[in-house]
Parts: sequence; C-alpha cells; structure tokens
Amino acid sequence: MKKPDPNAIHPIAGYDKVIHVKPTIRNPNIIVGDFTYIADSKFESHVTHHYDWLGDKLIIGKFCQIAAGVEFVMNGANHQMNAATTYPFYTMEGWEMPPPTVDALPFKGDTVIGNDVWIGQNAVILPGVHIGDGAIVGADSVVGSDVAPYSIVAGNPARLIRKRFDDELIDLMLKFSWWDKSIDEINRLIPLLTDSDLQKVKQELKRMLDD
Repeated sequence: MKKPDPNAIHPIAGYDKVIHVKPTIRNPNIIVGDFTYIADSKFESHVTHHYDWLGDKLIIGKFCQIAAGVEFVMNGANHQMNAATTYPFYTMEGWEMPPPTVDALPFKGDTVIGNDVWIGQNAVILPGVHIGDGAIVGADSVVGSDVAPYSIVAGNPARLIRKRFDDELIDLMLKFSWWDKSIDEINRLIPLLTDSDLQKVKQELKRMLDD
C-alpha cells in the first residue's frame, strides 16, 4: 500500500486544486508542518503584506485544513498610527521617507496556527493572531484575536461559538498530540480519531496516556 507522502505537492491523484503546503514554500519566513493542505494551487499568494524588512513569520502546524480564499494578512498591512498621517510614503516611489522602525508601527508579532486547525472558506487571519490546536474558524470570519485550542469561532470579528469538547477531553487531546506521531501510528489511530463516540475516545486516550 502506498504511504502518505508529506513532500508530495498533490495529495489527491489527478486533482490539482488541493496541495500540501510545505513542499511549495519558498519564503523562509513561512513555516508549515507536514500534511497541511490548502484548497488551491498556490499557497503563498494567500499571504499578503509580508515584507522581508519587518521579519514577521507565519507559522502553521501539521494537518491543518485551509479552504479556498483564506487570507493571512501580515504586519506589513499596518500603517503608522502615532503620527499626523497614516499615509505610507515610504512604500511609494519618489517620496523621501525611509521605512519606519518596527516600534513605530502597530507590530503584532508572528502569526501562529496550531495543528489540526480547520480554516473555513474566505476567512481572514489578521497579524499576530495565535490559533490553538484543533480549532475551527468559520467561513468568512475575520480573526483578530487569539483562538483557544479546540474552539469554534465565527463572524466579523470572529467570536467564540462553543468549545468542541469538554475541558477534560481537550486536555487529553493536547497531551496526546496525535499529529506528532508516525504515519504508521496515525494510520492505526484513524478509527479512534474519527469516532464520534467522544466518551469512548476519552476513555481510550486515558488508557493510552497511562500506558
């Protein structure tokens, strides 16, 4: 049987509208884990205002599912807000203004997406946001603040809809970190990971973590 290959750009045979992101990345300030995919043929076009002189990073974990039209807005989109004008003269030809220092801009730091995060179609992730493992972002959402692990958020601005699981199961899932296991181990875990009987899942995770 053919094994999953994180370095294969096209994970679905004969279909080029879904790609594994990691093997396509050229920008050293974009870091993506194995098996994360996007429903598109080019990922870096979804990362906007990402300028080398700012140095901010987009970090995405493993096994994330990124729908079509998602945009990651980086810190270069921010304008100087502590001066008389917000107009970015330094970006336009002919104006005598050097780029402002990072501390003169509303710099939000790196954007970090955890593992097994599902980001719905046309969602916008704003600079410096941290989205925890297992979270779900609804379609057309604008995410401007951090999202806790295994939370569902939606809207503009995105707000908490509910937690996916109770706190005990969330804690077990984070400790178990299935995404860090080998391909063979994950294959054996698929029946458990796709089981909707969450009480059964909880008991099995407890057993495995105690072994």
